[in-house]
Amino acid sequence: MAPRTSYVCTLDDVQIGHLHELLDARGWAFAEAPHAHWQARLGKTGIVAYRSGKVTVQGRETEDVVQFLLEPEVLREARLGYEHVLAEQETPAMFEPHAGIDESGKGDYFGPLVVAACYVDGDSARELLRLGVMDSKRIHSDRRIADLAAGIHRVTRERLSVVAVGPQAYNRLYANFGNLNRLLAWGHARALENLLEREPACPRALSDQFGRKETVLRALQRRGRTVTLEQRPKAEADVAVAAASILARNEFVGRLEQLSVQVGMILPKGAGAAVNRAAEELVARGGKDALGSVAKLHFRTTNAVLGG
Repeated sequence: MAPRTSYVCTLDDVQIGHLHELLDARGWAFAEAPHAHWQARLGKTGIVAYRSGKVTVQGRETEDVVQFLLEPEVLREARLGYEHVLAEQETPAMFEPHAGIDESGKGDYFGPLVVAACYVDGDSARELLRLGVMDSKRIHSDRRIADLAAGIHRVTRERLSVVAVGPQAYNRLYANFGNLNRLLAWGHARALENLLEREPACPRALSDQFGRKETVLRALQRRGRTVTLEQRPKAEADVAVAAASILARNEFVGRLEQLSVQVGMILPKGAGAAVNRAAEELVARGGKDALGSVAKLHFRTTNAVLGG
């Protein structure tokens, strides 16, 4: 197994102060960072201590820093490599057979909406945790997302489903459904239905809370599918949902890159000033119809670019 190059934990203020002293004594260089007490670097490894208490370690020497400094001197317990043991004690349901569902692209003006479903059992859940699978929003490298997605395909033996709704289809569906939650419910049902074809014995599915779960269940029941569906806030803490979020994000990134090639310009992720500028350039090149092939038109960005 490849060595870990990232690690996240939560420390209190006293522990963060102690970690600062230990790093300073070992010659780490400190600097300021947004929303952080400090960031430190030695060689190609960096540590950021955020004001929220979250501490991230990233780089080639991550395992050594965690095992020989952070765990024995600050945390006072061994965690690296034992995440699955700790998680199994705290959340045993995560290691029972079930599916996780999540989406990507919902908040991105350009690109598709992608919904993914992923099935895990006890063995695959433990292996995914060992790989470092976590909520995709905590991973800021597209390369890391792609590597984890490949690992998920391997570990789950393709017991997964990815449904991508391109911008043109998305705009048609949004017009039919009338709101985003109903469209999301349709996407979740479609992804879960496809997964149940590969793993029909799946007893339970979990997703984030976004709307009435009855909408998803009705869509499944019309196709003769039955499954216990759970929705809860921060469902991405479950490894199956986290795996689905990575699969969805990886597909989104790949399709956004393809759309960028098609239109001959970079289509930024998310929403904001850079997205507005790209949309304005598209309209200048091909008129307002050019947006419909690459963008979700119900976003306020459309009115901002077209002047209402």
